[in-house]
Amino acid sequence: MRWGLIGASTIADEWMIAAIRANGGEVVALASGAQKHAAQLAKKHGIAHVVNAGGDGNGLADLFAHNLDAVYISSINDRHRDQLRQAAAAGCHVLCEKPLAVNLADAKAMIVAAAEAGVKFATNHHLRFAATHQAIRERIDRGDIGEPRSARVFHAVALPPHLQGWRIDNPAAGGGVVLDIAVHNCDLLAFLLGEYPRAVASMSDAKTLGQGVEDDCMSVWRYPSGVLAYTHESFVTPHAGHGVEVHGNEGSLIGEQVMSQKAIGRVFLQRDGEREEIPTTPRNLYEAGIADFVKAIKTGGKPSCDGVAGTRSLAVALAVLESAAEGKVVEVDYGGFDA
Repeated sequence: MRWGLIGASTIADEWMIAAIRANGGEVVALASGAQKHAAQLAKKHGIAHVVNAGGDGNGLADLFAHNLDAVYISSINDRHRDQLRQAAAAGCHVLCEKPLAVNLADAKAMIVAAAEAGVKFATNHHLRFAATHQAIRERIDRGDIGEPRSARVFHAVALPPHLQGWRIDNPAAGGGVVLDIAVHNCDLLAFLLGEYPRAVASMSDAKTLGQGVEDDCMSVWRYPSGVLAYTHESFVTPHAGHGVEVHGNEGSLIGEQVMSQKAIGRVFLQRDGEREEIPTTPRNLYEAGIADFVKAIKTGGKPSCDGVAGTRSLAVALAVLESAAEGKVVEVDYGGFDA
C-alpha cells in the first residue's frame, strides 16, 4: 500500500512510519505546513516527497497526486475534519489520530464523509492493541474475576517539553490533558469492558503547565452495567507510574506500567489471597494497529477502532470537560452514535 502522511508529528517520527513499513507499506509523501521540519523528517526517514500543506494545513492536492491508497493524519486536532474530507474525496483510506476532532459535529462529519466516499476510517487508539490489555480482556471474558464491578485507570505522567506546545495553551486546537489522554482511557475501558459510560463526574485543574486548559483531571464514570470507573489523567505527575485495574466479585486484574506507547508492563490476577502473573508476549502496539487497519482495507471488514469508536471516546472526553466546568454529573451525549 502507498501511504501519505498529513502532519510532521512526533508520533509519526517515532512510531508510525516504522509501523507502516513493518506492515509492507510504502511511505510515499509527507504534507505539512511546517516545511523546514517536514523536510528534516522526510530526509531522516527517506520519504521522497514533501508537500506544503499551507498555514491552515489544508493545501493537500499535491499530496493526493502521488497515487495514494491511504493516509495517516497526525496534524493538530482542529484540522482533522477538513483533511479527512479531502483524503476521502481523493479515494484514500484514513487512519486518524485521536481525538478525531474538538467537537462532536466535526467527528460526525468525518464519519459521514468516509462512508459516502466508501473508504475505511480508523482511529489510532493504540492501547487496545497491547498484549497486556488483550490478556486482561481475555481473562475478563473467561470469567476469571467474575462480574466486573469497578475499574481504575491511572494515566498520570509528565508531559515532555517537546510535546507541550499547543497541548498546554490552545483550547481551540484541542489542548488540555482530557482531550489528549482521557480519550485513550475511554477507548481502553470500552475494549476491556465492552461498553461505554453513561454518565461522568469530574474535577480538573491547571497546576503548572496548563495555560487556559487543564493539565490534571480526575473523574468517576458510570457504565450501563453498573460498573464504576475512576480515571486520573495528568501532564504534571511525573512519579506516579501508570496502569489499569478491573475488579470483579471473584477477583481483580491488575496491569502495571501498561499505559504506554511501548510494549512494556505486567499483568496480574489477584484472587483468594494469591497474586499470579499472567504471561504475555510483547508486541509493537502501532504495528498491530496498522495490521488491523490494513486487514480491514483488504478484506472489506471493519477496523477494530473505527471512526464511531473514536467519536464515542471524544464524546466521553467532552462530557468530562463539561462536568469539570459546571461542577455536576453529566450524561454523555454520543451524538447519535450511542453504544
